[in-house]
Amino acid sequence: MLLLPLGLLQVPTNQGYYMQPAIRGDQIVFVAQGALWRVGSGGGQAQMLTSRETPASNPAISPDGKTLAFTGSYEGPTEAYTMSLEGDLPSRLTYRGRMNVTGWTPDGRVLVSTDSLSTLPQDQLAAIDPKTHRLSLFPLAQASDGDYDGTTKTLFFTRLAFQGSHTKRYEGGTAQGLWKYTDGAPEAVNLTKDFKGTSKTPMVWNGRVYFLSDRDGAMNLWSMNPDGGGLKQHTKHAGWDIQSASLDKGRVVYQLGADIHLFDVAKGEDKTLPITLATDFEGTRERWQKNPMAYLTAFRSSPDGKKVVLTARGQVFVAPVEKGRFVEATRKPGVRYRSAIFSPDGKWVYALSDQTGETEWWRMPANGVGTPEQVTTGSKVLNTVGGVSPDGRWLVYANKDQELMLVNTESKVSKKIANSATSNIEDFNWSPDSKWIAYSMPLDPFYRIYLYSISSGASTPVTSERSDAYNPAWSPDGKWLYFLSDRTFRSSVRSPWGPRAPEPFFDRQSKVYAIGLAKGLRSPFQEADELMPAPEKPTEGPVNVDPVLDGIQNRLWEIPVPSGNYADLKTNGERLFLRDSESGGPSHLVAIDITDKDIEAKRLVPGIDTFDLSADGKKLLVLKGGSFFSVAANAGGPAPLTDMVDLSGWSFSVNPREEWQQMFDEAWRLERDYFYDRDMHGVDWKAMRAKYRPLVDRVRDRRELSNLLAQMVGELSALHMFVYGGDLRRSADSINSGMLGGEFVRDEALGGFRIERIYKGDPDYPTTLAPLVRPGVDLEVGDTVLAVNGVDALTAPDLYSLLRNQTGKQVLLHVKERNGKERDVIVKPISSRDHGLLQYADWELSRRQIVDERSKGDIGYLHLQAMGTGDIESWVRDYYPIFKRSGLIIDVRNNGGGNIDSWIIEKLLRKAWFYWQPRVGDPYWNMQYAFRG
Repeated sequence: MLLLPLGLLQVPTNQGYYMQPAIRGDQIVFVAQGALWRVGSGGGQAQMLTSRETPASNPAISPDGKTLAFTGSYEGPTEAYTMSLEGDLPSRLTYRGRMNVTGWTPDGRVLVSTDSLSTLPQDQLAAIDPKTHRLSLFPLAQASDGDYDGTTKTLFFTRLAFQGSHTKRYEGGTAQGLWKYTDGAPEAVNLTKDFKGTSKTPMVWNGRVYFLSDRDGAMNLWSMNPDGGGLKQHTKHAGWDIQSASLDKGRVVYQLGADIHLFDVAKGEDKTLPITLATDFEGTRERWQKNPMAYLTAFRSSPDGKKVVLTARGQVFVAPVEKGRFVEATRKPGVRYRSAIFSPDGKWVYALSDQTGETEWWRMPANGVGTPEQVTTGSKVLNTVGGVSPDGRWLVYANKDQELMLVNTESKVSKKIANSATSNIEDFNWSPDSKWIAYSMPLDPFYRIYLYSISSGASTPVTSERSDAYNPAWSPDGKWLYFLSDRTFRSSVRSPWGPRAPEPFFDRQSKVYAIGLAKGLRSPFQEADELMPAPEKPTEGPVNVDPVLDGIQNRLWEIPVPSGNYADLKTNGERLFLRDSESGGPSHLVAIDITDKDIEAKRLVPGIDTFDLSADGKKLLVLKGGSFFSVAANAGGPAPLTDMVDLSGWSFSVNPREEWQQMFDEAWRLERDYFYDRDMHGVDWKAMRAKYRPLVDRVRDRRELSNLLAQMVGELSALHMFVYGGDLRRSADSINSGMLGGEFVRDEALGGFRIERIYKGDPDYPTTLAPLVRPGVDLEVGDTVLAVNGVDALTAPDLYSLLRNQTGKQVLLHVKERNGKERDVIVKPISSRDHGLLQYADWELSRRQIVDERSKGDIGYLHLQAMGTGDIESWVRDYYPIFKRSGLIIDVRNNGGGNIDSWIIEKLLRKAWFYWQPRVGDPYWNMQYAFRG
């Protein structure tokens, strides 16, 4: 039997989704709809404290119950704020971003967690005096939240921040644990080292430490003695995790599901607080999308090129290319449509729809008048893309189980025609007579093109397994099958002998090929000769495609144009059309005339996103710079883009609550279909849907939906389960503080902000240096900033408050050097992101210097921040200067992950197997740059 938390079975219209409660006395503050609300400890109708326009979170009430601290983003960056609990204009405490309020100290300072003060980007705890704005950092390297016991001068804290993946019952290396640190102690003490799972959110009261832990399989409330002993479990919620707890005088409030619970420690009583919101629930009202192109996921030209079908934000629209009526083809709120295409006669639109609970193919009148009709049934996994046969009788489509399916549009009977063990089969094309399907099958390791016969049900490979072959395109007369294949491997790097052992780089690998479907065909690109037969007159009537499969791979022709980075091959029988991309640059629409003279790939439209060719071969629909253009297929190049599709009046409404229902269902299906383990780690996944879906009715804001999805996917207990993005409310302002690459202390005696620390960048890369020390500025620790752009520095609560909106701009600093000399300097502040990179570089540089000093230069050190594409740059920069040393320390602590590890391991596995001894100088070896230590 499914048990839901009390209050979830029926949802009053004025009930919300409640998160992050904080308690002090009889007052509770919580988050709902992205705003802060206040309610009594008995529940009731809550009062809104902050605007919904700017998200606020992490409320904490001061010890005297008068002031509320919270995390806000009024100007964009995440900062700490305070305000009166009775309501008032919030006061900003911080100006450097990445600040999260976690509580208060007994003496009335705001406790914050931030990684903006750490060289290694890890959370630390600091206390901020709300009157002076002075920030005091606790001497702890890794602390994400905590509670300070003023009696024992001890901070009980959670070591490590949330590791990013929504994973219940996590026992990995970054599991959160509880520690304590007493003022003046040499080290912090681990209080939960006996448990591999999560222990977090310490709350001190009456000689015990209360905390959240998943020791019984769910996150519940526990307590222990200050030394970690005397464990006691207080709540026993099975299957539901407690979130965001807060304690005051023996009463704990916490989030469970979408509710706030109040637990009385002394009485052992737990109750759900009946809370309602006096609000218009503005975030749930129907709203209009005025920029639909931002949500475009697919488009296709109509067969005659006069219309375009658009799929945007799960809805389908048909727009005229020139003049005509704009059609909203789908009108099913709460249903997502995708991959819309036209039928061959242009009267129908085929699209995937999830209205049955699965993604099935439907067809609907292209003019928007009439009843949609379901085409496929019984699908068990996500279907992705499809194509209708020219005669309209068949639909071929792909699914997530890497199957290629075929359905008869009249009988609605489906069957599998191919499946891959490697990837989805989404590259296919119908023959002009609807009797054959050419598809590119992903194999191991290359794509191979097959021909599938509708009549026999057999598939025949027509390309070799030695190289990728893809984008099959039939000639309209059925005599040729064109395709792309990667068979050109001319390296722009000539030799491994050179700086950093350069490796081969193969650019522009693809060429265009053609297969003659009958014996004895002469390529239309072949140069004319005396044996060339007279051209045949085009036959009238239906085309009959009858490939001679015997020896078909031997009837291969290479189209005589240079290789390129080609994709999206299409043909109308007179021309071949492709998209050619510059390496790391834009893509261009190119055309190749099918002729035996002056054969070249002509640039038709430069700088495109993508394109489509109408079925009659007369019109190209080009997407470029967020707009559609109609181009004649026989146009010369560069073609003038004069015929733009007018979408200026396109807008549509969405109902957030219906979208959230659909998004929840789709998230559940995506996990079902994409999770690597079909057994879902032993979790009854259908039961999880039934368990969490009722809570969608409580959701009033996009962040609340994310919280709910995180709870559900966390049940799988797997890493890389991330929930982020979406239509999140953000401040209308986005004003970042410029950073100077240092830390400052307010010094009244010196009349400004004294430089306490300057972060060190790599001296070999001047642009990475702190603005404070760049040539011409040359400031040092101990110098004092007296004024910023003529404004007395001490008039500001924080130096960085004077640097708002100054990133990358010239800023005049009036400074006093340690020797008392005053001067003016011009600096260009860096962004908070670059400031964080500078801090990280300082950490790396200091470790490298330590290793160099202690090994006397005999051991090399390098650090890898992550394994992303950009991190190969740091590897190349740091490995080759030290590869000859006797030893290497490769530091991957705090590594953010990625997939370039094979590149790095390959370099480290190199062996010196052959030596060269020149007449003068030291020997060198092959393999180049092999580490021999």
